[in-house]
Amino acid sequence: MRDEGHLSDALLRHAVRSVKGADKRYDWVGVYMLGEGGDELWLHNYMGQGTEHAKIPVGTGICGTAVAEAQNQNVPDVTAVSNYLACDPKVKSELVVLIRAGDEIFGQLDIDSRNAAAFTDDDEAALVSIADKLAEQIAHERR
Repeated sequence: MRDEGHLSDALLRHAVRSVKGADKRYDWVGVYMLGEGGDELWLHNYMGQGTEHAKIPVGTGICGTAVAEAQNQNVPDVTAVSNYLACDPKVKSELVVLIRAGDEIFGQLDIDSRNAAAFTDDDEAALVSIADKLAEQIAHERR
C-alpha cells in the first residue's frame, strides 16, 4: 500500500476515504497537517465540497482552536463559534480530532456535518483510535 513518498501520506488518504464512507452524517472529511513552524495547519487531503481554507492559522476557527488548546473539538452548533471558518453554509456541526503522539501534535482529522449535533462520544472515540494509528506511523517516519 505504499504510494509515492511516505507510507503516512497513503494512510492519511486512506483514512479520509474510509471515514467519509463510514457514515452519511459525514459531509466533509479532511486531514490538516501542522506546518513546520507550528503556527499554521495545511490541508493534506479531503473528500467533500471544495474549500478555500487550505491553510489555517493556529488559534483560528475550530481547527486552529483544537491545536491552540491541544484538545479535540466537538462543536454541535458551528454558528455559536465566533471565529468559525465557513466553507459550506449548510454545515451545522464539526468534529476535530488531533493526530498526536503525547504532547506532539502532527495534525488533525476534521469532519463537518450538515446535521446539528451530529457527533457523539462514540464517533470521537472511533476517530481517536484512527488518529492514534496515524500518529504512530508519522512519529516512526520522523525518527
